[in-house]
Amino acid sequence: MAASSPSPRALELARTLIGFNTVSANSNLDLIHCIRDELARLGVRSRLTWNADRSKANLFATLGEGKPAGIILSGHTDTVPWDGQDWSVDPLSGAVRDGRLYGRGSADMKGFIAMAVAHAEAFLASPAPFAIHLAFTYEEEIGCFGVRELIADMKDAGIRPLACIVGEPTDMVPAIAHKGVYRFRCCVRGKEAHSSLTPLSVNAIEMAARVVGRVRDLAETFEREEPRYAGFDVPFSTASVGQFHGGIADNVVPRDAEFRYEFRDLPTADARAMQAQVEAYARSLEPAMQKVAPGTGFRFETICEVPSFLGSAEDDVTKLAQRLAGEPRTTLVGFGTEAGIFKGAGIRTVVCGPGSIVQAHQPDEYVTLEQLARCQAFMEGLAQLRSFPGSGA
Repeated sequence: MAASSPSPRALELARTLIGFNTVSANSNLDLIHCIRDELARLGVRSRLTWNADRSKANLFATLGEGKPAGIILSGHTDTVPWDGQDWSVDPLSGAVRDGRLYGRGSADMKGFIAMAVAHAEAFLASPAPFAIHLAFTYEEEIGCFGVRELIADMKDAGIRPLACIVGEPTDMVPAIAHKGVYRFRCCVRGKEAHSSLTPLSVNAIEMAARVVGRVRDLAETFEREEPRYAGFDVPFSTASVGQFHGGIADNVVPRDAEFRYEFRDLPTADARAMQAQVEAYARSLEPAMQKVAPGTGFRFETICEVPSFLGSAEDDVTKLAQRLAGEPRTTLVGFGTEAGIFKGAGIRTVVCGPGSIVQAHQPDEYVTLEQLARCQAFMEGLAQLRSFPGSGA
C-alpha cells in the first residue's frame, strides 16, 4: 500500500524551505546555502551560478560524480508574492493540517525540491550507471532567467545529461507539452498640450489604445481561426493586456503611456511572428503622429521569453516518469515552465511533480501530503533504477 504522507525528515525539509522568503524580488541565497550545506554533509560539491549583482544563485549538484551521464531533477526556488491575499496561515509557516502542507511555494515548487534533496543519500548509493543532477534556479516566476545561466555553465563544464524532469505541480501526471509565455512592454511618446488644443497634440493614451485594440484583434483571431490543439484547457493561443498606465490630469493631453501584454502560444504557433504583427501596426501609426510632432512614436521592450514545450508520450523520459509515478496517463499544461528551455538545449524533458497548479499562487497555497508521498515513491524508484531505458546507460 502506498504511503499517505512523506517521511518526517522530507516533510521537515519542505517546511524549512517554505520558511525562506524567496519571492522573486528577494534574494534566494539563504535557501540555496541551506541546500548546499545539506549536500556538503554528504560530501557533494555544489556549483553556484549567479545573477549580475550576486544577490541570487542557481545551484547545480551531481550525485554520482564520475558516472558518464545523468538525469536532471529541476526546480525553481523563487515564488510569487502574497501581498493583498487573504491567508488563514502565515505564508512562511509551512503549517501542516488536515493532510496538507501549507505555505507559499508548497506546491510551486518547494515540495518537489525538498523531496529531491531528501533523497540525495539514496541517489549517491544508487546502483544506476548514471548520476542524478539537482538543478535549482532563480527568477523562474518572472521570466525563467536563472535557468539560462545554469544551462550555459553546465555546457561549459562538459555536462551532457541524458534527460530532465521538471518538478512543477502536475498532480504527478507527466506533462508532455505546455504553451510559451512571451511578455512585452510598449512605451508611447506623444506630444502634450492643453486639452482645449488637441489638434496641436499627439495623445499617447489614444495611440496606445489603438495598439491595445490590435492585441485584442489578434486574440479574437486566434480563438476564431487557429487550429485547435486538443488537451489544453484553452486549445488555442491567447493574447492579453495586463497593465496600462498614462496621463497626469484630465485637462492635459498625455505625452506618455505604457502598457504590458503577453502571448501564450501553442507549441505549433510562433509568438515572435505575433509580436511582429503588433509592431508593424504600431509603425503604421507613426507617420501621422510625427507629422504633428517629430520624435513621437512607439518603443517596444521584451520582458520575458519562455518558449513553449513539446515533448512526446513516446519519449523514454516520459515513459520513465510514468513508470516511477505509477501513472499511465500523460497531460498537457497551460502554464509555462523551464522545460522548453531544457528541451531547446537538446535535453529530453518531461514535467512531473507533486501538487496542483490550481493551488499555486493562491492564498493558502498547499500541497497534499499524499502528493508528497507519491513524489517520495517516485524518488525512491529513481534511486533504485539500474538503467535508463533506451540510453545504454
